[in-house]
Amino acid sequence: MRKLFAALLAATVLAAPLAQAQAQSYRHEPPRKEWRGPQAHKPMVKRWHSGERLRPGMWQQRLGPREVRANRLPEPRRGQQWVRVGNQVLLVNMNGLILSVAR
Repeated sequence: MRKLFAALLAATVLAAPLAQAQAQSYRHEPPRKEWRGPQAHKPMVKRWHSGERLRPGMWQQRLGPREVRANRLPEPRRGQQWVRVGNQVLLVNMNGLILSVAR
């Protein structure tokens, strides 16, 4: 009986470190996403609205009288001018406040 008890005790002492050395289970982690490489981002285009204010460097490209007539825009009043910012045509006053957006 002593030999059996000694054998069981020895087996328990030797098996304890082996039980701790087993691989970690990943069953409880969220599934890993597949790597698809860096994603390209589209450049953000600013859409202007009436009531917003343009910085002075943004409205350097004014529309001349010919372009105003060619685009069928109303003539600007005194202190106002039509400017092109990106793909939009804006009616801006002298302070940079947007009064109207044509396109």
